[in-house]
Amino acid sequence: MNESEIKEILRAFITQELLGRAGYSLQEDEPLITGGLIDSFSLAHIGVFIEEAFGVYIPDPDLTVANMDTLNQMVRRVIIEQSG
Repeated sequence: MNESEIKEILRAFITQELLGRAGYSLQEDEPLITGGLIDSFSLAHIGVFIEEAFGVYIPDPDLTVANMDTLNQMVRRVIIEQSG
């Protein structure tokens, strides 16, 4: 799976499941948590989704606002875990 496919799958999950706004135009570098779109508890949901959708596990200590605040950060993390 390439970077743009990962990005679109994550974007769809975030906008539909977490924001409840499927039509929301989520930008790649838009801050999700620090921007107030989702709360930090949503990171656990994102971690579970990533594991199920992409078959990679992101350790709990890495599921932080500093590491996972934007779509681009999440995509990079998935790619790192897939190649690791």
